[in-house]
Amino acid sequence: MDKAFLAIFNACVLFYSLWFVHGLPSCSETPFVQVCNDFIGQSLPLQTQHQTPFVFRDHSLLVTMNHANQAHQMISAMNLSSFDHKAKLAWADCLELYEDTIDHLARSMNSKNPLDSQTWLSAAIANQQTCQNGFLDFNMSSHLESLPYMIMSNLSKLLSNSLAINKAMAYNTKQVGGRRLLTGGFPSWVSSSDRRLLQLSRGAPAAHIIVAQDGSGNYKTISEAVAASVKRRSGTKRFVIYVKKGVYKENVEIKKSMKNLMFIGDGIGATIVTGNKNAQEGSTTFRSATFAVSGKGFIARDMTFENTAGPQKHQAVALRSSSDFSVFYSCSFKGYQDTLYVHSQRQFYRNCDIYGTIDFIFGDAIVVLQNCNIFVRKPMSSQQNTVTAQARKDPNENTGIVIHNSRVMAASDLRPVQGTFKTFLGRPWKKYSRTLFMKSNLDGLIDPAGWLAWNGNFGLSTVYYGEYMNTGSGASTRGRVKWAGYHVITKAMEAAKFTVGNFLAGDSWISAAGVPFDSGL
Repeated sequence: MDKAFLAIFNACVLFYSLWFVHGLPSCSETPFVQVCNDFIGQSLPLQTQHQTPFVFRDHSLLVTMNHANQAHQMISAMNLSSFDHKAKLAWADCLELYEDTIDHLARSMNSKNPLDSQTWLSAAIANQQTCQNGFLDFNMSSHLESLPYMIMSNLSKLLSNSLAINKAMAYNTKQVGGRRLLTGGFPSWVSSSDRRLLQLSRGAPAAHIIVAQDGSGNYKTISEAVAASVKRRSGTKRFVIYVKKGVYKENVEIKKSMKNLMFIGDGIGATIVTGNKNAQEGSTTFRSATFAVSGKGFIARDMTFENTAGPQKHQAVALRSSSDFSVFYSCSFKGYQDTLYVHSQRQFYRNCDIYGTIDFIFGDAIVVLQNCNIFVRKPMSSQQNTVTAQARKDPNENTGIVIHNSRVMAASDLRPVQGTFKTFLGRPWKKYSRTLFMKSNLDGLIDPAGWLAWNGNFGLSTVYYGEYMNTGSGASTRGRVKWAGYHVITKAMEAAKFTVGNFLAGDSWISAAGVPFDSGL
């Protein structure tokens, strides 16, 4: 036998025996085997693939990062002379989203906690889809052909492969779910000064900046305060902005670099941030948000965020969050279609009010809404209401929308005519959409079928839609859809997978916000 062939054969035997014994990943375990072999298998010698459990994963992430950088460079260098104003807006979304994807990949490469990396890789996949959505919002699917499609297509497949490889690591390494030991009710990584500040904020806010329209604060607008926070703070310790009561007509953006900001208002209906950007009048869904936050560790309490565009303007977001470990406590979100955009990463909502008509809680985050009031508003005469539209595109993503101990009911404008309009708990925006309603009260406005198809049979066998121990006149499951992906959950053990403690690993970080929560069912 040829010596070179024998060496390769022995290396293959060694690698696959290690895979069998230790659960090490290989290209054969990925959804796009050929892409993995082409870009990873040939560039990583077999004799090095088994050195540590992370070697194969890290190399997969490195190759994916290289493609993400290439895609970003190509998008940055595109000739936009043939693009009109709307197409340029969609292109600008893509540019930001690809920058964000590079950041997610870099964080994943630097992390030895596969459960954290799974969150960031899922967010990178959401970014890919959001880039395309901008063009689809304007019915410009043909413009997608102008983008560097081949590099983006390969990147999409490499992201899916990296997600699958990383998931294997999450199951086969002895990691503890990203949870950290608590000290005095807070995670160990929250400094003692931050703990004191967070505890003080439960009463009169110990604010670094005060916003007041009447001139009694440091600034009259929220945007001025956000800009000032960049210069006035040192490092990324918790920074508190107190917004006094008033109606603030502005669009606010908390960028990725603005970490650990906290906003405190004077209460729902007292401190109101309002805007009216929408898809009908030249904004992508992503950019239509009245308040958009990307910086990690964002907290808001006692505020209202609204988009007043109305049902006739279609997609019009009140709040968009892409902030990892973001918490919203005692806040209100008011809009019609696409009110609350839970775009990506880990999010928690407690004691909040959400108003809308179509897909008004939507996105691809890992999110739990607990003890919330969900108000369905009156849509246009030709429309029917859908509470959720979850966007899980890849089966290995750890994302989903969980609504726990909450109430779904008609808003005051719908209540007199709620029998005229059908209302559903959700519909599958993407193939692996995942949404659960647990121990919530569902009023009689919910259609007996419960759930609505998006387009024919799309996703009906691959979604995961679950209901567990709900109450109310709309909670009966006897007339529910018969889809393979719909589940009436009867075992507490199954439902417990989607609690704050398990789904969000929230015991460690939500308590740091000084917000009450139920860890289990």
